[in-house]
Amino acid sequence: MVEQRVLDLAGGVNFRELGGYPTVNNHTIKWHKLIRSANLATLADSDLLYLKGYGVATDIDLRSDEEIKQQPDRIPDGVTYSVDSVFPSDQTDASKSESQLTQEFSANPHQGYQHMIEVYQDMVTTKQAQGAYRDLFDNLLANDQSNQSILFHCTAGKDRTGMGAIFTLSALDVDPTVIKDDYLLTNQVAGDHIQHNLNEIKQKGASQTLYDNIAALLTVSADYYDAAMKVINTQYGGMADYLHDVLGLTTAQKQTLQKIYLD
Repeated sequence: MVEQRVLDLAGGVNFRELGGYPTVNNHTIKWHKLIRSANLATLADSDLLYLKGYGVATDIDLRSDEEIKQQPDRIPDGVTYSVDSVFPSDQTDASKSESQLTQEFSANPHQGYQHMIEVYQDMVTTKQAQGAYRDLFDNLLANDQSNQSILFHCTAGKDRTGMGAIFTLSALDVDPTVIKDDYLLTNQVAGDHIQHNLNEIKQKGASQTLYDNIAALLTVSADYYDAAMKVINTQYGGMADYLHDVLGLTTAQKQTLQKIYLD
């Protein structure tokens, strides 16, 4: 199977391989081990066959119970499914209806941006988010078979999933510049999907304020990434200390992760 960054699925958006990224110690992340994505609710039967053939053995769902109930995952037979909810509800607003968004984001033109900054801070500081990302690492540590991939996702595959990828790549000692570039790749990979949604609300007469706010909700931003990193650096002493002290990733576990995922 061809090694590629973006997995082209008929019913899936923002499915991406984390294989191939270099580390600061001259190793490389193995292909067919780590996949990040948006939700799996709309996958076609052909997509399920593709993921099965790709080696996906575990599906980690970072969404809330409400989101899962609205759009349950479609997964291949035999795949282990685990729920690790980052928030008790969809704080990212990725699953909210157009009418809900209109009610909440029509007044202040900067509300969407400010909301997302707070979301990224909360993904670092709240106990539930910290527990979910600790659980993600437990699943990553259990994915120790050479022919198996682990997939983790939320609704849009950009915020909760993005932070999961940031923590995972950091634990594998990938350069922070590469990590940030991977995070920002959503705007390119899911660009057509994002623009389609924005065009729809514009055609329905959305104000510029609402349009700008929803654009802030649907995209990723270097500012969002920087907001999370600022909290990690100022409140927790940096990423290494955060992974060890807050997420409980021991030195031995970090070494095990690197044995599992690095060439």
